Amino acid sequence: MKILVGLGNPGKQYQNNSHNIGFNVLDEFAKQQGIKFSKKAFKSVYGEGKINGEKVLLVKPQTYMNLSGEALVMLKKKFKDAKILVLVDDIDTPQGTVRYREKGSGGTHNGLRSIVSMIGQDFERLKFGVGKPEGDLKDFVLSNLPAQLQQKLISQGIERILQWLQ
Repeated sequence: MKILVGLGNPGKQYQNNSHNIGFNVLDEFAKQQGIKFSKKAFKSVYGEGKINGEKVLLVKPQTYMNLSGEALVMLKKKFKDAKILVLVDDIDTPQGTVRYREKGSGGTHNGLRSIVSMIGQDFERLKFGVGKPEGDLKDFVLSNLPAQLQQKLISQGIERILQWLQ
């Protein structure tokens, strides 16, 4: 079993924010795969399906970004042997690029720090480069991504997810 977790903040007011690129990539991927986010558990909304004959969960924690670990610890407890890929914005990845990491620290990202503090570093991640802020970090990650950048990251992200699922 594989679990894809898109990080973001719940609520329409955050929909196109830099911090929600994980949600947005997962939403588009779910649409392409015909998977609906119709279930609630693990402090998340999620959908399930089969891709390449393997069960896949698509998960969007509803805890807000900085508490993402709460959802992941519940998922990890229920699905002990599942392979987990977390989709997350990253100011330290060059803008407009997607970087895969097999494991590591939480770095400067509070969502990843929350996850690492609760389940450790042993999970995979796709980091979506949103650029470095010129001003306040909080204002930056809660501001909307330019539509062209968002589309580029979503396309690249889906391509990388499909590779990961093979």
